[in-house]
Amino acid sequence: MNRKKWGIHKKAVITIILFILLLNTCMSVGGSLFFDRAIEKLYNERGYDIAAIILDEIDHEKIAEYAVTWEEDDYYKDMSAYLKRVQENTGAAYIYIGVPYEDKTMRYIYDSGSYMGFTDPIAAPFEEIWRAYTEGVRPESYLVRRSQYGYLTSSCLPIPGEGGKPSALLFVDTNMEEILSTLRHYSLNMGVIAVILLIVFVVLNWFYMDKSLIHPLLTIRKNVLSFAENNAVNDRSLENIKTGDELEEVASSISKMEDDIASYIENIRTITAEKERISTELDIARRIQADMLPGIFPPYPDREEFDIYASMTPAKEVGGDFYDFFFIDPDHITLVMADVSGKGVPAALFMVISKILIKYRAITGESLSPAEILTDVNNRLCEGNEEGFFVTVWLGILEISTGKGIAANAAHEHPVLKRKDGSYEYVVYKHSSPVAAMEGTVFTEHSFELSPGDRFFVYTDGVMEATNTDQEMFGKERLLGALNDLPGADSETLLRHVKTEIDDFVGDAPQFDDITMLEFRYFGKREI
Repeated sequence: MNRKKWGIHKKAVITIILFILLLNTCMSVGGSLFFDRAIEKLYNERGYDIAAIILDEIDHEKIAEYAVTWEEDDYYKDMSAYLKRVQENTGAAYIYIGVPYEDKTMRYIYDSGSYMGFTDPIAAPFEEIWRAYTEGVRPESYLVRRSQYGYLTSSCLPIPGEGGKPSALLFVDTNMEEILSTLRHYSLNMGVIAVILLIVFVVLNWFYMDKSLIHPLLTIRKNVLSFAENNAVNDRSLENIKTGDELEEVASSISKMEDDIASYIENIRTITAEKERISTELDIARRIQADMLPGIFPPYPDREEFDIYASMTPAKEVGGDFYDFFFIDPDHITLVMADVSGKGVPAALFMVISKILIKYRAITGESLSPAEILTDVNNRLCEGNEEGFFVTVWLGILEISTGKGIAANAAHEHPVLKRKDGSYEYVVYKHSSPVAAMEGTVFTEHSFELSPGDRFFVYTDGVMEATNTDQEMFGKERLLGALNDLPGADSETLLRHVKTEIDDFVGDAPQFDDITMLEFRYFGKREI
């Protein structure tokens, strides 16, 4: 079951009532304690006043005599009558005269309820009574006690004897019930006054808190819930909070924050829509770029002298790598593998221009020289190349009937060659500068020859520079190992295997460069 929540109104009322009750209780208890002490002092001092009057009226020498003889005489009878009248007229509980002993007993010279010489245990604090008797000083504290004679407080004065030494002690007892009755009456009056004040305070405080605190808080809560439920629309209700304190500042800050959030959400919507539009356009550009690369394999099913397979995986929506292959004439095929500096849309645009220029120059030119083709394309690309893009290119032209070819390498990766009965190995030779790096660059070329059963593999630097989470590169050795894993596989299977090996090596690390590969298998002219 869900726990039922208390609203802020109920919590505020209960909190106020509990607080005021606690406050009034503390005040009442504290007041009672102080009042109790005041009443005790008042009655105790009254007892001392009575004792002082008695002390002035009685014969101190006769008291000293009685403390020795313990025999009554005519004066004793007159004194007893006098003390009884004082007790009746003053409301004292008891008046008595006694001599304390070290065994903590008291022998009474006079006691209205007993006879001379009566002995009784001392119920009051013995140390103070003994000090009053031996030193002739008045006790410092109230001699409060509970005994068989009731709940009493005593006022005690020493009666001087011969040489000023006390011969006995005079006691005037006051009944504590009188003090308690007065205290109960006080507490009752305090309680009634506290309840009245509590009601008045609760009502006034409630109206003040409701106007200055609770109602503004509920308005803020309602506004925030409405803002969340109504798609971030500020209903401006917080502008009505005019408390003139920090709460008004909070409401103003929340209202401003809601305006900022609404504006931010609107900006996000605009940015999201723009991002979706750009994403759609980039997706179209990716498809256009993919369509520009040969994508149907086998590309020339009627030609049995060779086989080609290629793939390109861009790091972003569009890439700067490209490959191409096309016939210049029925016996000469051109193979291209290239990598434009940079990534993304600018590199892709430069890639399109480069691809078109290379193919156009190769097809329309009279020369079958890769170096001359790259020289011409280089000069054209350098015109207006303010962004400083360049292209690394491997360009080869193969005479199919003989297997003889010419290749030019403009700062591109070394190709990998596999003879019929051998394994894949790098073909290393001196490179030329990249295309479009500098106008007037002269490119070099070299010849090669393929025999039936030979195959060669060209690629971009994204293959060997693929990096894992430990910042290790895939590298040349791993590439050779992947190629030599399946020496007899067809080109498509082999390239897919290499890509799988790269993916397994990279793991969760992001791809930061395009990965492009092409393999050419030469079968030679087949006998019919």
